[in-house]
Amino acid sequence: MEKIHQHFALHKPHGYLSQFIYEKKRTKKKLGELYDFPEGTMAIGRLDEDSEGLLLLTTDGRMSELVRSKTIEKEYYAQVDGTITDEAVEQLKQGVEIGFKGIRYTTKPCEARLIYNLPDYIGEGRRIRDERHGPTSWVSITVTEGKYRQIRKMTAAVGFPTLRLVRVRVGDFTLAGLNSGDVIEISFDSISQ
Repeated sequence: MEKIHQHFALHKPHGYLSQFIYEKKRTKKKLGELYDFPEGTMAIGRLDEDSEGLLLLTTDGRMSELVRSKTIEKEYYAQVDGTITDEAVEQLKQGVEIGFKGIRYTTKPCEARLIYNLPDYIGEGRRIRDERHGPTSWVSITVTEGKYRQIRKMTAAVGFPTLRLVRVRVGDFTLAGLNSGDVIEISFDSISQ
C-alpha cells in the first residue's frame, strides 16, 4: 500500500528555525511549536531565523527535491536600507557577484522590481528601526537558485543591505491569505515550473 503524503504551507514568523530538531541551543524556536505536523515532515528548502514568509513542508522526499529544483521560481520581498535605485535593480536583474563557501559566485539573471505598495499579508513584522535613521524601500527578487543567504548578499552587493526578508511565492503557491504563524494543508497536484 502506497503511503499517503501530506503537504503544508506555512507563513514562517521571524525568529523561528526552518527545522524541527535543534541540538545546540534548546532556546531556539522550531516549526513544531507552530503546528502539530505529522511525523516525517520536512521543510522544503529553508528560511533563516531572521527571514519570514512562505515555507512549504512535506512528508514526501521526492516532492521536496522537485520543489527545490532550479525550475521552480522563488519570489522574495526585501526591505532594504535606503531608497533603492533603478540602477541597483538593473544590476540585480543581470546577476551580481556574491561570496559562497569562500568563493566568488555570480548569480544567475533574475527578475527584480521595485515595490511601492505592500500586500496586507506581509504584515508589520518586527520593528526594523526608527524612521530617523533614514529611509527604507522594498524590492521584489525572483530566483530559481537558492544559495545560502543569497538575497541578502545580492542586495548588499548593489549597496542596499536587506533589513527584512519575506518569501512571498514558491512556484504557484503564495503567501496570500496566510497571516504570520498560519499553516494550511495543500496539494502539489498542480505544481508548475
